[in-house]
Amino acid sequence: AGPPPPPDCPPGWRTAPPDFIGIGAQKAGTSWWHALIDQHPAVHRRPGQPKELHVFDGAWEAGWTDADSARYARWFPRPDGGIAGEWTPGYLIDFWTPALIARAAPDARILVLLRDPVDRFRSGLTHTDDATAAALSHRDAAGAFQRGLYAQQLRRVLDAIPRERLLVLQHEVCREDPAGQLARTYAFLGLAPHELPAGAFAREVNPTTGRKVELGPGLLAALRDGYAIDIEALRELLPELDYGRWPTAVAAGLG
Repeated sequence: AGPPPPPDCPPGWRTAPPDFIGIGAQKAGTSWWHALIDQHPAVHRRPGQPKELHVFDGAWEAGWTDADSARYARWFPRPDGGIAGEWTPGYLIDFWTPALIARAAPDARILVLLRDPVDRFRSGLTHTDDATAAALSHRDAAGAFQRGLYAQQLRRVLDAIPRERLLVLQHEVCREDPAGQLARTYAFLGLAPHELPAGAFAREVNPTTGRKVELGPGLLAALRDGYAIDIEALRELLPELDYGRWPTAVAAGLG
């Protein structure tokens, strides 16, 4: 449905393009990670403003103007010394968005959180309590598969945005070492160190409550084969990731 109206800017605050934009990936823990970023005292989000703005969703058809960029900046009021941003996972899969982000927020830091693509596929399809593979449409399955082709999507991002402004995290590493990876995220965003209580990391945000889709052996094998080529390309693009943490990469001999 697109974003809500821009929030009011409190007296003494300023609006400007976002300092950071999270762009993906869907069902990789982005709500959890964004909530942790929000707990830093220098990060500001107005009450009631959603994590996901979906500002660029319709721009593939409607186009994008300088006036649109100016309006986008109005969603990010903050005081001097503070930062603001958003995280819309659909921006990673939408092919037109990286170039628009480069226009609308040319200095923004870009965040990506990835997850084993088969695990992400299952979680992405689990949108009802009674979801089964038989009940899902071809469009559901094809769309969920496409979202896990990370190398294709990140190439588009890197064509538009300098590598030094992109931080790619792994869901599995963040789960194992949330404090360390959050400190890394804060540093990337230019924030001072800030420790959260241990209990903050255990709070689920938008957890999957439905029964996950069961993958038969044939479908699982097809998914692993389908993702193997993309993971191999991703290793060349981002060799620093720990592919041994992804069962899909290990099964393909790429972990």
